[in-house]
Amino acid sequence: MSKIARKGDEQKVLVVDVGGTHVKLLVTGMKQPIKIVSGPSLTPVELMRKIKAALKGRAYDVVSIGYPGPVVHGHPLREPYNLGRGWVGFDFHKAFGRPVKLINDAAMQALGSYKTGRMLFLGLGTGLGSTMIVDGVLQPMELAHLPYKNGKTYEDYLGLRGLKRLGRKKWQRQVYKVVAELRTALEADHVVIGGGNAKKLKPLPDNTILGSNENAFVGGFRMWKERTPQL
Repeated sequence: MSKIARKGDEQKVLVVDVGGTHVKLLVTGMKQPIKIVSGPSLTPVELMRKIKAALKGRAYDVVSIGYPGPVVHGHPLREPYNLGRGWVGFDFHKAFGRPVKLINDAAMQALGSYKTGRMLFLGLGTGLGSTMIVDGVLQPMELAHLPYKNGKTYEDYLGLRGLKRLGRKKWQRQVYKVVAELRTALEADHVVIGGGNAKKLKPLPDNTILGSNENAFVGGFRMWKERTPQL
């Protein structure tokens, strides 16, 4: 088990960004995140084993987790689509032996991207993440699995499956269309597009900002700050 930071030191936060292909770890003071391979067989028990091995006794006091699925009151609502089973009901507080805050992974990256007003965040990765922050109040959303068209969901078109099925040009056109529709429907002042596939958009949709995966870590650190958008 990793050590707790010494009394009097600045509180050290471990941020765990759980994705469909990698889990990334960053502790306060580290310059580069540690990457752990994830995938369909990764369970929370196996993840904890890998985290403890990867950190090798590095000290931290609290933990922020970005989870690839809906989260209610700090707990996963259902099993992730792209990982192993056992996440719902898993006791991360007990496993880490530290205070833990767990939110949706797109919400964590959105939190790190937010500045002012009404911001819509869309994460284009293995799946599709979505979050609104309105005047400092964070509201994760689950647009990914809503019906979109032709019997398929938003994620089927904008996620990795859609990119592979449609090809980059047709996928990009669908992204443009959905961004414009959601901006209007949600009256967003700002739209931030993040996730691993956001860089494939050339050019970006009109009046959007390219997010950064590093903002997930910014969001994870912000979760333990006093002045932060309401969780």
